[in-house]
Amino acid sequence: MPGTSRMPISLRESFNNVRKRSRVRAANPLEMLSLDLIRNIVFFLFLLRWSRRALWKLKGRGLLGTLAEAYAEVRRVLYGWFLRMPGVRTQVRKQVDEALAKMQSKIVPANATRYLTLPKEGWTEEAVRKELDALANMDHTRWEDGYVSGAVYHGEDDLLRLQTEAYGKFTVANPIHPDVFPGVRKMEAEVVAMVLSLFNAPPDAAGVSTSGGTESILMACLSARQKAYVERGVTEPEMILPETAHTAFRKAAEYFKIKIHLVACPAPSYQVDLRRVARLINSNTILLVGSAPNFPHGIIDDISGLSKLALKKRLPLHVDCCLGSFLVPFLEKAGFETVPFDFRLPGVTSISCDTHKYGFAPKGNSTVLYRTQALRAYQYFVDPSWSGGVYASPGIAGSRPGALIAACWTSLVSVGEAGYLAACAQIVGTTKKLLHRLATSPSLSAELEVLGNPLVSVLAFRARSLNVYDIADGMSARGWHLNALQNPPAIHVAMTMPLVKVWERLAADLEAVVEQEREKERVRMVDGKKSAARAGAGADAAGDTAALYGVAGSLPNKSVVVDLAKGFLDLLYKA
Repeated sequence: MPGTSRMPISLRESFNNVRKRSRVRAANPLEMLSLDLIRNIVFFLFLLRWSRRALWKLKGRGLLGTLAEAYAEVRRVLYGWFLRMPGVRTQVRKQVDEALAKMQSKIVPANATRYLTLPKEGWTEEAVRKELDALANMDHTRWEDGYVSGAVYHGEDDLLRLQTEAYGKFTVANPIHPDVFPGVRKMEAEVVAMVLSLFNAPPDAAGVSTSGGTESILMACLSARQKAYVERGVTEPEMILPETAHTAFRKAAEYFKIKIHLVACPAPSYQVDLRRVARLINSNTILLVGSAPNFPHGIIDDISGLSKLALKKRLPLHVDCCLGSFLVPFLEKAGFETVPFDFRLPGVTSISCDTHKYGFAPKGNSTVLYRTQALRAYQYFVDPSWSGGVYASPGIAGSRPGALIAACWTSLVSVGEAGYLAACAQIVGTTKKLLHRLATSPSLSAELEVLGNPLVSVLAFRARSLNVYDIADGMSARGWHLNALQNPPAIHVAMTMPLVKVWERLAADLEAVVEQEREKERVRMVDGKKSAARAGAGADAAGDTAALYGVAGSLPNKSVVVDLAKGFLDLLYKA
């Protein structure tokens, strides 16, 4: 237009660009402030999280305990690197292979006929029975003669026949189909009810049958984890257990991603240290654990103390009674010393009890009990949207063998309260006799020290001057199958009905072996070769137990032992 000055296009564009850049520069400080704020918040949360963990660590373990754990971890890592060095790794692998070859020669029979594919034609019944007889009579440790600690807890012919008959009536039964097998459903419910009654459960209590103590413990840990997640929003669960608690708790921790805190069980009681348990509790804790009794030493933890602590901190408390099973509830009636351990203690929220131990049921039976039905529901699995239909199962397994449930029910109703009371009197009474022999025999009392005050059927002892693993190997040479322990090195004996009959032979053999090992030690002393293990005149090469645990105990990193154990598991499936 006339009289109107117009800005050149190129100049106008330049002006607009400058204006845009000015707006960007004006906005940038806010954006930069926002990014810095986010970074600072993330860093603060990270710092808070690790500071909180460090404080929990210091509170739970103390400064010296924290430093000791750090030292042990550094030592373990450095030794692991050493084992992976080329020359060392080759030598270690060679020794592991040699050890596994020795195991294979014992586990896998060299001259046995192997069946690696299906037969072209099915065998006759006579041929099958003949082969079954051969398999049943393979060379083995004679549990029938009472030479095995634990493993088989009853084994009398009359009960075995009745169990076998129950098996036969329910061979194809599966509890996953209660409408098809109503009898199995009824028996399973009754087994759980009987065990609940045995442990003085309150009216709202509930339970589930499982395949064994490990599954019972797994389910209790899963229930506690789910409860903590649903009710408290815990996403980094932790549980506190005695170092003597069954290793199934460690398996549960690995399976379900639960951090574990192990608490010492110091001498002379070998019970879990309650003060250390209390110090380790934090907002991520989902479960406290006690044993009644524990597997290694047969010691019942201070369940009353744990119950009070659980109530105070509003935490679940699981009591592992898998080993005590049908003995611990009868201790008082049988006239033996006992301590509180079951649902009569208000802090106890769950209990595991193996019916296949001192309940004398066939292997593959256990129970996990809960104070309330709500606690049991936390272990359930339900899928409402599967294309195969609504699916629900009470535990890990889907299909389960109804025949085992039938045989378990048969065992419980045929033995009855009077039978279990009598068995408790025999088994625990014989354990007391063995303890008395260990305390009064001149040779045994001078050398062997019983750990703690075992109240039930299991006792453990260590040696004062001899290598206890040499004693274990000496007993193995005499046909006994006892359990070697570590931390501290010891041997344990689990009394059973078969062992009741031959306990005096066990004691006599133990005296003989101790004297034999003393004589070997005297020979080493005379020859001046005490430091050269088993090299003196008349000394034997290290036995399997002494060799394995001697090496395992001296290694700060257990990867070699892990390799051996995995190799052993592989051998179990070598046809």
